[in-house]
Amino acid sequence: MKLVKDIMTTEVITLAPDTGVTQAAKILLENHINGAPVLDGDGKILGILCQSDLITAQKRFPLPSIFTLLDGLIPLRSQSDIERELGKMAAVTVEKAMTTKVVTVSPNATIEDAATLMVEKKFHTLPVVDGKKLVGILGKEDILKVVAG
Repeated sequence: MKLVKDIMTTEVITLAPDTGVTQAAKILLENHINGAPVLDGDGKILGILCQSDLITAQKRFPLPSIFTLLDGLIPLRSQSDIERELGKMAAVTVEKAMTTKVVTVSPNATIEDAATLMVEKKFHTLPVVDGKKLVGILGKEDILKVVAG
């Protein structure tokens, strides 16, 4: 059974939190990658920036859905969700645009486990960590290479 460490990319392209979103978009495009981990000066993962985070800035802001009950307005989206979305849309730096709830995978995880995580959570890129250290990155293309033989 193949493990994540057998197929992961070990030369990981990373971003700093103060990188501008325009520069980050160029880095993702030039390297043909969907996303990159965002690291602090000590190499700790702060977040991950994916193409979808950058595309958020170009979308139309949805008005919060509300309904009326006994003459009161009840929002169907939380205030924090709206604030987070507005922040991403106005982001100038990677730190403001990145996703901070990073899901990682162990180098000893099976490819099946990683693939399941990607499909269920709709992720295209998973940082691979050993303890707290970033040791690689796993993309859908890495798994497709296994499928293709």
